[in-house]
Amino acid sequence: MMLLVPANPLRPRRPDDHFAPEAHAARAAGIDVAVVDHDALTRDDPQRAVTAVPAGGIAVYRGWMLHSDQYGAFSDALAARGVTLRTSANQYRRAHELPGWYHRLAPVTPTSAWTTSAERTAFDQARMQLGTGAAVLRDYTKSMKHHWHEAAFIPDLTDPTAAWQVAARFLELRADDFTGGFVLRAFERFTTAEVRTWWINGACALVGAHSDTPDDLPPAGLDLSTLTPLVAALDLPFVTIDLAKRDDGIWRVIELGDGQVSDRPTTISPHDFLAALGAGVP
Repeated sequence: MMLLVPANPLRPRRPDDHFAPEAHAARAAGIDVAVVDHDALTRDDPQRAVTAVPAGGIAVYRGWMLHSDQYGAFSDALAARGVTLRTSANQYRRAHELPGWYHRLAPVTPTSAWTTSAERTAFDQARMQLGTGAAVLRDYTKSMKHHWHEAAFIPDLTDPTAAWQVAARFLELRADDFTGGFVLRAFERFTTAEVRTWWINGACALVGAHSDTPDDLPPAGLDLSTLTPLVAALDLPFVTIDLAKRDDGIWRVIELGDGQVSDRPTTISPHDFLAALGAGVP
């Protein structure tokens, strides 16, 4: 396995500071490390992005988030050098975008409806499909939870004007980063910080805090028996699943993401993280 991490923008032969601890841990574990130019990837110049990657082998990316199309171009550029990403472009999209994983995890995550555009007519159809009550708004890849009342929380799905005001503000804030379409998720009340679980080839490899709340450690003995067969059925090589306890005591899936672009909390050491990743990926 080879680990690919973003290059430091000021010292392009070195890993980006954010991912340097994982790069150092990988090298200490005997895993080859190469850097990629993240800025070139986002400028649609994937060939330039991978010029420092040695030819041949299987690679895992650990870096900043990429749009699905950018990841696909990244995969193709690496393939031209004989390097195969452990997560294919199709698998990345299915993990990175909610419609790719929702149906498999529907029993354990809030009920959702989505659009394929940013049009108000489509938004209203999804809103009515979801029904009554409150909802949380996002697009295929991200919410604006830090703008909760203005661009995320819809108190009443039956109020079309107020709901669209939230959607319009969401569109304004997401701007060119808006991905896929609107997603409306039925609002559920949660009583804990989120727990981030890391899954390799359908098996849970690590359980830790969410990167936003690294000191809120998960409870011991978290029961994942219901979730495990659902994740295995997704057939995705490396994902994270964020969980929180609902006010009735049931743990629910808040988000599934591709593990390559999910942030590691500081309370999981890079050495433990790379040991789990190295054990699960050939």
